[in-house]
Parts: sequence; C-alpha cells; structure tokens
Amino acid sequence: MAAEHREVTAFDGATIAYTVFAGAEPASVILHGLAGSSNEFVPTATALASRRVILVDQRGHGASTRAPAELSRLAFVDDVVRVIEAEWREPVDLVGQSMGAHTAMLVAAHRPELIRRLVMLEGDAGGGSADDRAAIGSFFRSWPVPFADRAEAHAFLGDGALARAWAGDLERRADGLRPRFDPDVMVRTLEGMSAPNQREWESVSAPTLAVYADGGMFTEEQKAHFVARGRSVARVDLVGASHDAHLDAFDEWIAVLGSFLTAE
Repeated sequence: MAAEHREVTAFDGATIAYTVFAGAEPASVILHGLAGSSNEFVPTATALASRRVILVDQRGHGASTRAPAELSRLAFVDDVVRVIEAEWREPVDLVGQSMGAHTAMLVAAHRPELIRRLVMLEGDAGGGSADDRAAIGSFFRSWPVPFADRAEAHAFLGDGALARAWAGDLERRADGLRPRFDPDVMVRTLEGMSAPNQREWESVSAPTLAVYADGGMFTEEQKAHFVARGRSVARVDLVGASHDAHLDAFDEWIAVLGSFLTAE
C-alpha cells in the first residue's frame, strides 16, 4: 500500500507530521488518542485500502513536535485544518478515537465545509477532573524509561492491545527505548479538554457515527446524553471491546467504520 510521509507547519511553528495512503476520494483523515500515534491506525488504513487515508500525528505525539508552545484545543483543530487544506480535493471523512474524536468533533464544528462525515470512537464533548489528569500523569511518569529493549517494555506495560501498541511505538535513542510523548505535555493536553464543548457538539451538522465499547470509559448515561445532544447521530456499540476498540476489536471496528463511510 503506497504511503508518503509529509509535514505542515502550524501557526506556532510546530511541525505536524502525517502520512498519506494513496486511494480514491473522498479521503478519510484519522486522528489517534492521547499518548498514541498514527501508527495505531495503519491497520485501519490498510483495511480501507481502496480509499485515500491520511493519518495525522497530533501535536505533542509521534513524529510531530513533542513539546509545542501551544496546547489549546483550537491549536489541535488548526493543525488538522492545515493538513486537510494541504491535501484538499473535496470534503473528507474525519475519524477520531478518544482525544482524537474530541479534536475531530471540534474540527467539524468550526469548519463544517471541510467535513463530509464524522466518526467518533469512544469520544464525547470533553470533561474530566484534576484528579484524573494527575493519575494519568503519574502513570506515564512511572514508566522506568529508557527500556533496554521491547521485551523489557512488554514486561512492564503488559500484554494488552494498548500496551502492545505503546511498546511498538517506542523510539530507539542512544540510551534505549523511550515513548514518543512527554507525560507533562499529556497532562496539559488533557487540561484543554476539561471544559465540555457542548455548544460546538450541538452545532455539528455532518452525519456522525458515535462508536462505543461495552468495556470503554463512558457510562450508559454519558453515552445516551451525548448522542441525544447531537444533530444527526447514529450510535453503534461494540461488544467485547475496550476504550481502544480499534486495537482489540479490530474486525468489528472496521465493519462498522466501512459500512458508515460507504453508505449512500
């Protein structure tokens, strides 16, 4: 599958890296979650092989600038808009997981003319407590990096789908393997998501698919409330899946994604 690595420069000078997989329009732009990278969605891009797919490393992650000056939600939105406009042919299908779903929702709210359809995997309008953010930061800081090798990383992180993705995404440096994100940047990123963006969500006009997992991070009440506040939203629930359903319920994820993107 032909792929080309490209970059755009953000308004604050940050580099935003992305990968374009050749295929037919309309393109699908995919955004990963917190502390992840576009590598997580290469299997999804491969499964959508007939479609043009663009995988973005959001600021602070992967091959993009790790410690950008700006970490507001609007900075993330502007990055994605710049990527879409750099590759513009026609409106895109915008897909995001978790933090990436939140970014995608805001892009659809602020620049509706760029978006054909919106897919949100395990996402909502935002929220979270200071205690939650502190716990996440503490977890990432607890990693005994650098890891000597991937076996050592697996021994610490575990053998779950997300742990395997984290271990696989470590980069080799002179002293060993390290994550491609900074814990403090992750906490600051979450701070930007702490205030729910309900008005933006209610303004989204693009047909939207909200995909949730039965083992995900949202309660039934939260899911129902979010979907009910949207304008044109279909909901699908994946059984036997986690918050990272694109990793541990891959076949089911591809089935619902492909069906929505190709529907008339």
